[in-house]
Amino acid sequence: MTPQSNPFQDAHRIVIKIGSQLLVDPETGAVHRRWLETLGDDIAALRAAGKEVVIVSSGAIAVGRRHLGLASGKLTLSEQQASAATGMVRLAHAYQEILGTHDLTVSQVLLTLDDSENRRRYINARNTLTELLKLGAVPLINENDTVATDEIRFGDNDRLAARVASMVSADLLVMLSDIDGLYTGNPQVNAAAEFVPEVHGQVTPEIEAMAGVQLSGDSRGGMVTKLAAAKIAMGAGTTAMIAFGKDLNPLQRIQDGTRCTIFVPDANPRTARKEWIAGSLKPVGRLTVDPGALNALKSGKSLLPAGIAHIDGDFERGDAVTILDLDGREIGRGLIAYASDEAAQIAGHKTGEIETLLGYRGRDEMIHRDDLVLI
Repeated sequence: MTPQSNPFQDAHRIVIKIGSQLLVDPETGAVHRRWLETLGDDIAALRAAGKEVVIVSSGAIAVGRRHLGLASGKLTLSEQQASAATGMVRLAHAYQEILGTHDLTVSQVLLTLDDSENRRRYINARNTLTELLKLGAVPLINENDTVATDEIRFGDNDRLAARVASMVSADLLVMLSDIDGLYTGNPQVNAAAEFVPEVHGQVTPEIEAMAGVQLSGDSRGGMVTKLAAAKIAMGAGTTAMIAFGKDLNPLQRIQDGTRCTIFVPDANPRTARKEWIAGSLKPVGRLTVDPGALNALKSGKSLLPAGIAHIDGDFERGDAVTILDLDGREIGRGLIAYASDEAAQIAGHKTGEIETLLGYRGRDEMIHRDDLVLI
C-alpha cells in the first residue's frame, strides 16, 4: 500500500474491529498482553495524529468461559451469556490498563441489533458515541451478549463493527483478521486462489462468491461475515479494510504497506448519510421555520428551537421531518432531536430556556446539521 493509497492518511474517524483469535489464547483464555500493548501504541499514535478511534472487540466469551471452567466446544446460549458477563470485565480492564499508559480513557458501550434498528435507540447510541469521541475517549464496543438472544444478536462482531461505523459516520473500518485479505478462493485449499487488493463501488455477487465459510473455536465470523460487513460499510460511505492482525503493531504495519484488501465506496460518509435522510426515510412531521433560521440553515448551521414558527404532526425523537419556509415550500429534511410534544413546548424559545421548559437539559439543536439535508 503506497502512501498515496493509505486510507489512514485522510481518515478522521476510524473503527477498529478485533477478533477473538487475535486477542485471546484459545487454550488458556488469557489475553495476548504483549500484542494488545503494541495495538495500544498504534492507537495512541493515531490519536496523537488527530484521529478519533472506536474499538469493536470480540473476546469476552473466550475469556470468560475459561474463568467459569466451561469446556471447549459449543456453548448453550445461557453459557455464552454467563461467559460474556465474566469476560467483559476482564477485557475492559485490560484495554483501560494498557491505553491508560497513554493517558487515554476507555469507555465501554454494549449494543444489540435492536439498538441499530430502533430509531430512538439508534439516535441515543449515536449521540453517546459522538459525545464520547468529542470528549476524547476511546469507545470500546461489544455486542451485549449477556442479554442478547438468537433473535436479536448481531451474531458476529464484523457486522456489528460495520453498523457502528455507519452509526458514527466513520471514514474507515479496519477488520483485523487471521488472514491478510480477500482471495478469489480459499487459499488454504486452493493454491490457485489470487489475492484481491481492492474492491471498488460495491460488493457484487461475484465478490461474495469468493468467500469461504470457515467458523471455528470461539470465532463466529469468517470471510462471509467480513464481506457482509464491508458491504454495510460501503453503503454508508465508509472505506473498509481486511488485514492480517496477528503481528505486533498491526495498525502501523498496515500503514507501512503490509498487504491488505481495501473496499473503496463511491460516496463518503457525509454524502451517504445525507442521501439516506433525503431519500430513504418517510417524513412523519413538518417544521415551519422563520427567515432567520432559513438563512442559518443555508449557511450550514443547525436548526435551533428559536427559529421554528410552527410544528405539525405526531412524531418521536429520531424521526424524519420535513422543513418548510413560511410560504409552505419544502426546503429540507432532517432527524428531529425531540418528540412532537416537547418540540412544541420549546419552539420559538432560546436554547437556554430548554431545561426550564422541559425539566431536563436536552440537546441545544432541534435538528443538528449532521442530521439535516437541504432540498
